[in-house]
Formats: sequence, structure tokens, C-alpha cells
Amino acid sequence: MATAGQWLEGARPRTLPAAIAPVALGTGAAAGIDGASWPRALLALVVSLALQVGVNYANDYSDGIRGTDDDRVGPFRLTGSGAAAPATVRAAAFAAFGVAAVAGLALVALSGAWWLIAVGAAAVAAAWYYTGGPRPYGYAGLGEVFVFVFFGLVAVLGTTYTQAGRVTGDAVAGAVGVGLIACALLVANNLRDVATDAVAGKHTLAVRIGEAATRRLYAGLLAGAGAAVAVAAVTRPFALVTVLAVPLAVPPVRAVRGGATGRALLPVLRDTGRLELAYGLLLGAGLAVGAVGWAG
Repeated sequence: MATAGQWLEGARPRTLPAAIAPVALGTGAAAGIDGASWPRALLALVVSLALQVGVNYANDYSDGIRGTDDDRVGPFRLTGSGAAAPATVRAAAFAAFGVAAVAGLALVALSGAWWLIAVGAAAVAAAWYYTGGPRPYGYAGLGEVFVFVFFGLVAVLGTTYTQAGRVTGDAVAGAVGVGLIACALLVANNLRDVATDAVAGKHTLAVRIGEAATRRLYAGLLAGAGAAVAVAAVTRPFALVTVLAVPLAVPPVRAVRGGATGRALLPVLRDTGRLELAYGLLLGAGLAVGAVGWAG
């Protein structure tokens, strides 16, 4: 039976900045147009965190039963290690999705944007079928698409819309930037596992384009996030405060471009997560400048 510590490790807490950053940014964008609401922001955060934990457990379950994790370099896996029964890990994933659904319904009810229920259902389906089902799209090199759409565009703009009732161009720019860093986090993860994934038949984008191109892609994604800040700064000059996060990008880029492999890439995941969190908080603060107050 898995211990509480193993369940926590299986939830992959290092990936949680990818859930916090878009909500912080989206709330900052809402504040910038005097539409932010703490209760709705907290509900959006619960949705985002629960989806992240859910997808982590879902991946643990699906990769484990397929044997993809039998020879793993990365973080501890509950199913692959045999610490927890596959059915139990699957139940944990669905429980997390259930929490996301309940919080999401409450958020939709407060905002009145009932059409977002369809978006939420699509997010849960995308989270499960990333590695689950008979034809997981994560095994076809499309994982980055899911991450960009749901942990970038949907997470940021959904947060802004449910609070302010509209989205702005700077919020869209920020959503693109956060999405690109979230993609970089996945790219680094898949770069670490490229050799074992290829053997297991998991054709991630890293496997398809090769190590050299994947390393260039990682750096390019972070550069794109920087460009998104410049776009946001056209209408919100204080967005440029996000340059304070640049030093956090240096160590992971240096490691990836320097040829780090296997376990040497684990710090890259940590550092990319920290970068994304700082990016979301700083850019959100920059977009919030000029807000008059917070709604209930």
C-alpha cells in the first residue's frame, strides 16, 4: 500500500506551478479592467490545481498499465512501481477530476457563463485521453497542443472571463506566454524520457523530432514567452516587470542547450516550474496595475 508521502510524490507537486501561474495571470488581467473577484479566483485555482493533479494521476495509471514506466528515469510513479493498485490510482484521478468539476460548476454559476461547462468537460476529457484510452494523443506527439490550449489559453482566459465578463488583448498575450512555458515544461519532461519512450512506443514530440531539435524547441518556447510580454506591454507597460523572471530562465536553458540528459534534466523541470510561476505572478501584477478595487 502506498504511503501518504508516495501519493503526494505521485501527484507531482513540481508541476503545480503550471496550474497556479495561469490563474494568477488571469486574475491580474481581470483586476486590470476592474473585474477581479477573490471568490472566483479561488474557485478557478481549485479547478486548475485539481485538473493538474488529476492528469498526473491519470498519466501515472495509463502509462503504468501500458508498461511505459517499467524503465523510468523520472519521478516516482505509483502504478509503475507497484506501490498502489492501478484501479486505486485511476480512482484518485477521477476523484481529482470530480473536485475540478464541482468547483467549476460553482464558478460557472457565479459568473453566469454556462457555456463554459462544455469547455470544462473538454478539459477533463483531454486530461484523461492524453495517455488514456485506446489511442492516447500524448503517444502521437500532440501533448504540447493540449498543454498550450488548456493550461495556457483556457486557464488564463477562463479565469479572466469568469471574473470580468470579457477578455482583453493583453490577457490573450499573457495566455500565450504561459502556455508556451507550460509547453516547455512538457518538452523538458519528454526530453528526459526520450530514449525510454521510444522503446515503449510512446511517440512524443521529442521522440518524433529528435533530441537536438527538442533542445532548440525548449529555448524557443521560452523566447516566445518573452515576446508575449512585449506584446502585452504595448497596452500595459507595467507588464515589463516580468523581465525580473529572466534570471530564472538561465539555468534550465543552459542545462538543456548544454546537453543534459536523464536525471540531470530533473532540475530543469523544477526550474521551469519556478520560472512559469514567477512569470504568471509578475505578468499578472503588471496587468493589474491601474485596478480600482476587487469585486465580491
